[in-house]
Amino acid sequence: MAKKSDKPTIDTAPPPKASVGSKSSWKMLDRGSTIVSGLLAQRVAMVAWRGVTGRKPPVNGRHPDVGSGEAIAWAMVGGALVEVVKIGVRRGASTYWIRSTGHLPPGMKPLKQEPSKKK
Repeated sequence: MAKKSDKPTIDTAPPPKASVGSKSSWKMLDRGSTIVSGLLAQRVAMVAWRGVTGRKPPVNGRHPDVGSGEAIAWAMVGGALVEVVKIGVRRGASTYWIRSTGHLPPGMKPLKQEPSKKK
């Protein structure tokens, strides 16, 4: 019988430890992408609202000239677009990090693999 090797394989080896420099670099990249996504998301939501309705978005939902339905629609559409843009920008930043360094950003753990189903 062949003896199993006690050496970890590439699939089971733990991810490399992040250095202090890489942790701070990732924090700067992550925070920068968060700021950029917030600014970009506001613009995208406003342009989308104008494109659909032809009017400025109701920035003050308490104003009596803004209908309740319009204020709720703006909150739903604006909020959804903000989150979609943030996810896109932040995923882009983490993908860039992985392509640049070859491993996950510091603090991000790999997702657990589902056990294979036996037939």
